[in-house]
Amino acid sequence: MYKEIIKWVVAIISQPTKAWAVLAKKEVKQEEFLSRFVYPLIGLMTAAAFIGVLFTRKEFDLQLALKSSIRTLVSAFGGFYVGAYLMNELWQGLFKRKKDMDLWMRFIGYSSSLMFALNIVLTLLPEFFFLQIFVAYTFYIIWEGAGPYMGVEEKIRLKFVAITTVVTLLAPAAIQFALSLLMPGMSF
Repeated sequence: MYKEIIKWVVAIISQPTKAWAVLAKKEVKQEEFLSRFVYPLIGLMTAAAFIGVLFTRKEFDLQLALKSSIRTLVSAFGGFYVGAYLMNELWQGLFKRKKDMDLWMRFIGYSSSLMFALNIVLTLLPEFFFLQIFVAYTFYIIWEGAGPYMGVEEKIRLKFVAITTVVTLLAPAAIQFALSLLMPGMSF
């Protein structure tokens, strides 16, 4: 299962045009997508957050490691679901399309692949903080998926991609920020 996840994450990041074309034709059940792609990635992020705090800090602090993993888990889940929900609502309201929550969950999940991968790497190797700049590549990943996967016309593609990118990136960040305020001692 993890081999398949890594294959898709690498494909989406390295060849988004080709990956989106294949994903658009691929029939996948919603529960299978969640249990075989999104949930394991979020689980890896959570485990990386726990391990990262335990082994990258000078002192061994189990409480801080647990807080970090909880913050990562809640912000990833919350960001994924909030992002999909917001885009589903905007899909109908702003873009005048029929709501399809399953489609949006898949699109946000695949589009977040780079963000999930970077989160795993950066929690295990915090010295490479400069890699955060590559999260901007999410714009391109969403750009490439807008046409083949979501069926967005060229005339509204830029607007669609800009809004989707902002929601995809800011939903988990906002939840993580809120959790950092609610959990004392979380500023690393």
